Amino acid sequence: MRPGFYLPFLTCAIIASGAQAGPKFVDRAAHLPVAHVYDGGWAHFVGGGVAIFDCNNDARPDIFAAGGKNPASMLINSSGPDITFEPVDIGQLTDVTGAYPIEIDGDGHADLIILRNGPNLVWQGQGDCTFHDVTTDWNFPAGDAWSTAFSAMWMPGDSFPTLAVGNYVDADDPDGPFGTCDTNWLIRPDGRAFAPPTALDPGFCPLSMLFTDWRRTGQAMLRISNDRQYYVRDGYEQMWDLNPLREWGDADGWGPVQIWGMGIASRDLSGDGLPEVMLTSMGDQKLMTNSGTGFDIVPYSTGTFAQRPFVGDDGRPSTGWHAEFGDMDNDGRDDLFIAKGNVDQMPGMAMEDPNNLLMQQPDGTFVEMADQAGIASGARSRGAGLVDLNGDGRLDIVVLNRRAPLEIWQNTTEDAGHWVGINLRQNGGNTHAIGAIIELRTDQGLQTREVTIGGGHVSGQLGAAHFGLGAAKNAQVRVIWPDQTVGDWTLVSSGTQITLTKAR
Repeated sequence: MRPGFYLPFLTCAIIASGAQAGPKFVDRAAHLPVAHVYDGGWAHFVGGGVAIFDCNNDARPDIFAAGGKNPASMLINSSGPDITFEPVDIGQLTDVTGAYPIEIDGDGHADLIILRNGPNLVWQGQGDCTFHDVTTDWNFPAGDAWSTAFSAMWMPGDSFPTLAVGNYVDADDPDGPFGTCDTNWLIRPDGRAFAPPTALDPGFCPLSMLFTDWRRTGQAMLRISNDRQYYVRDGYEQMWDLNPLREWGDADGWGPVQIWGMGIASRDLSGDGLPEVMLTSMGDQKLMTNSGTGFDIVPYSTGTFAQRPFVGDDGRPSTGWHAEFGDMDNDGRDDLFIAKGNVDQMPGMAMEDPNNLLMQQPDGTFVEMADQAGIASGARSRGAGLVDLNGDGRLDIVVLNRRAPLEIWQNTTEDAGHWVGINLRQNGGNTHAIGAIIELRTDQGLQTREVTIGGGHVSGQLGAAHFGLGAAKNAQVRVIWPDQTVGDWTLVSSGTQITLTKAR
C-alpha cells in the first residue's frame, strides 16, 4: 500500500446525462413494531450491526438487528408504498454485536452468522424467518471472544464457504485492554462442515474484514482493517493471501499503514474494473484508488475525507464506522454513506457527529447532502445498510444506533434515474455466486460490482445488486462467474429485478 495522492483520480468517471433533484428521505422509524436499541457498556462500545436479507423468500428484504446487552430483533418486511415491518419471535438472544446473511448449505434459504461478545452462532434459515441453531452440527468454532469482524468466500470445488472471524480485545487478559488484541481465525470447510480454525497471526483488534479479488486475478485475498486504539504502536492494516496462507508485507508493495480502522467499503468508481476502497476511521475517512498492485489516497479535493461534522459547531474530529457505496439517486454514479458516532464520551472526538451522504458529481468529486436529504441524525450510529426495502427502485437506508433507536430512512427522491436489480444463482455450494463480478454497460460507461460477504461494520446483506442507469432505459449485463467463466452480454430493461443463472 502506497500512501500519497493520485491526481488523475476518476477522470474517467461515469457521466450521467440529465439533471436530477437532490436526494430526499422520510423517517419511517415510527412504522417499526419496536424501538430497537443497541445498548451496553464497555463490552458493546464497538459492534452494533444489521443483517439485511430475504428470510421468507417473498422478494422483500428483512432485518436482523444486533442488540448488545438488549435482545437482538428480527423484523419482517411488510412494506407497501410506505416502508413497514412486523416482528417475529427469535427468543432473548443477547450480547450480539453483528450478523451476516449467507446461504451456507445451498438449500435455497438464507442462513445467518451471528457475532457476539461470547460464543458465536450459525443459524440455518428455514424459509419462513425462523432458524435452527446448527453451530454444533456444522462444527463451527463458536469460541468465546468479542467478535467484531467477518467475511466469507468459496474456494473452487468447496461445498461450504471459507470464513474469517475477527476478534477484538481479549477481555480476560489481566494486562488489558491496551495491547491485548485477541486471535483472529480463518475457518476452512471440511466437506459439509467446518474444519478446526487456523490463527491469522499477527492480529490487531479488527473492526472490518473483506475477502476481495481487488486485483481481478480470480484469486480473492483477505483485507483487514484494525483499530489503533488497542494495538497502540505495532499494528497496521493487513492483507492476507490464502494459498498458501501468508500476510503481505513490504516485499509485496504493502507498506505499513496505521489508522483507527473501523469499516471497509469497496466499489469500482472509475469504470476501469478495479475496485476502489473506503476505510473509515477516527478523523479522516480514507478513499483510496486501486492500481491493481496497490492503493493511493485520493486528493483532499475529492470531498470524501469527512473528517469533522458538517453541521453544528462541534469542530472535533469525526468517528466513522460503517461505510457503503450505492447510487442513491440512480444517476449512474455511486454515492457514499458513512455512519458516524462517538465511541461513548471520548472528549477528543465530536459528540454531535451526523452521518454522511456524499453524492458523487459528474467530475468524480463528492458533495455532502445528508442535511439537505433530511438524514443528518445526531445519534451514535454504528452498522448500516443501503437497500431497496419497498421495491420502488430507490435505495433506502437502515442505521443501527448505540443507545438510540434503529432508524429507517425511506428514499423519496424525486426525478431519480432508471435502475435495475441483478440477482445471481448457480449450482453447487456457492448458490449466490459470491466472488462473481457483474458488469453493466450503457452509453454512460461501464459499472462493475464484486459480489462479496463482509466489509462495513458488523453489517451484511444478501440480495440483488442495485444499479442506477441515469437516463438509460435499458442496459447490457454480463457476469464473470467465480470459476472465471465469462457469460454473454444480456439486454435488460430498466425498472426490473432479474436473476441471471450460470449455465451448467
